[in-house]
Order: sequence, then structure tokens, then C-alpha cells
Amino acid sequence: MPELPEVETVCRGLAPVLEGQRLQRVIARRPDLRFPLPDGFGQRLTGRRVARVTRRAKYILVYTDDDTVLIWHLGMSGRVLIYTETSSVEVPPEQTHDHVILETEAGAVVRFNDARRFGFMTLVDARELDEHPMIARLGPEPLDPAFDAAALATRLKGKRSPIKAALLDQHVVAGLGNIYVSESLFRAGISPRRLAHTVQGQRVQRLLPAIKDVLGEAIAAGGSSLRDHRQTDGELGYFQHHFAVYGRAGEACPNAECDATIRQIVQSGRSTFYCPKCQR
Repeated sequence: MPELPEVETVCRGLAPVLEGQRLQRVIARRPDLRFPLPDGFGQRLTGRRVARVTRRAKYILVYTDDDTVLIWHLGMSGRVLIYTETSSVEVPPEQTHDHVILETEAGAVVRFNDARRFGFMTLVDARELDEHPMIARLGPEPLDPAFDAAALATRLKGKRSPIKAALLDQHVVAGLGNIYVSESLFRAGISPRRLAHTVQGQRVQRLLPAIKDVLGEAIAAGGSSLRDHRQTDGELGYFQHHFAVYGRAGEACPNAECDATIRQIVQSGRSTFYCPKCQR
């Protein structure tokens, strides 16, 4: 599933194409994705001007000029492709899994392709966004400047689950997923098995910048393309080439002073990768 860097990459591709533009046509080629689309979905968006495109956790939020917000989740395999008059490729014929198409008055075409249909789109009044079930209980954004080590320590205090599970809990921190938690814990030298409530003091002082650095580097690299993720111009992300531990079970630890190999375990049904010597 796309994590924060992948969703942020998509938002940054959508913003210059959609913001300030009127949606000339909005086409839903099927009535549902993971959930049914709202009644009159295309009609409600057609003719509206996009005010801004932003992100909350793993959700894309598209605000329109009538205070409607499109909440958009990419699901497991969803891809967003953008074609403009300055694109290097012509707009190809619609594909089988191009389920929702947005066309702007400037001639840009945005297609949401989702072969597995685990993504979804819904519409909500902006005044009710914070109370929406998908948004209401989300934790703080890890890249928010106000989210510091003290704030993270507070959210981990008293939690008896492993730190890996705690960081994947979207109520603790929003947007983190399996890849970037594994990478962040390695950089911080913290074992994924360590109980979350023990990550205080110097440990949390190492963990918070590790999370921010890993996410920042991944965004700069266009995210990680392991299976389905593409940037909005169709290019692959390339942060996967910089993984220290994720997907590297049995390989040597990248720390030159360490003679251990990367291990893989399963926690809460998810694969975890770590160095047993560097991470305590």
C-alpha cells in the first residue's frame, strides 16, 4: 500500500495541474471502487474550481470552491497519471482500470487507475472533514514541525505493544507504513521488538529525526516503487534503491562495522526487517 511519501509525491504532481483550474468533466466509469461512489459524484465535481490539493496521512484531499472536499485513497495498487498539453506523450486510449477521469478547462487529464479497486473516493463538506470517520482519529503528521521528540514520547508512553506496531498505528502517528518504519528504526538503532513505552529519552531523540529524514529522502526520490507505485508522470520512484534493511533479509548489515545479517520476522501479520546487532 502506498505510504506517506508515495501519497505526497502524487499530491505534488496533482497540485500544479489542478489548483486554480475548473473541472470541465469528471467521469466515473463504474459506480464503485472499494466503496460505492457518492450519488451524483461526477455531476457534483463538474464545473467546480479546485482551490487546493493537500494530504492527510495516506489520503489525498482535493478542496473545491464550494467547500466540498474529495477524499481520495489510492488503495493497494491505485495509480494516478496526468497528461497535459506539455506532456511528452499523447493521451493514450482509456484503459480497462481507468475508473475515474478528471479533465480540466486547461486540457489536463487526470486518470485514477486501480486494478484491484482497493482505493476509494468520497465527498464531504469541508466543515465536516475533521469528523469524517477516515480522518477523525488520525494521529499527528510526522513531518509537521510541531511534531517533536516530546510529542512522540507522549504518544508512546504506556504502550505495551512493540514499537514497530505502535508506529504503524495511524492513531499514534499518521501516514507511516511498513517500509518506512523498518528503515527509521534501523537508522535510530532501535529494535522493532522493543516495547513502545520504553522508547523514551535518548531513544526517542534518535527516532524522531530518523523518521523525518527517511520520509524526506523518500519524498525527494519520488517514493518507493516495489510493485504498483508510479509518479504522476508514469516514472518509477527510486527510494527502494536506498533501503538499508527493508526486503534485504539474509544480506549483510549496511553498517561497515557490523558483521551481522539482516533478519526478517513477522509482527502483526507484517514482515519486519532489522539488524539484530545494530538495533537494541
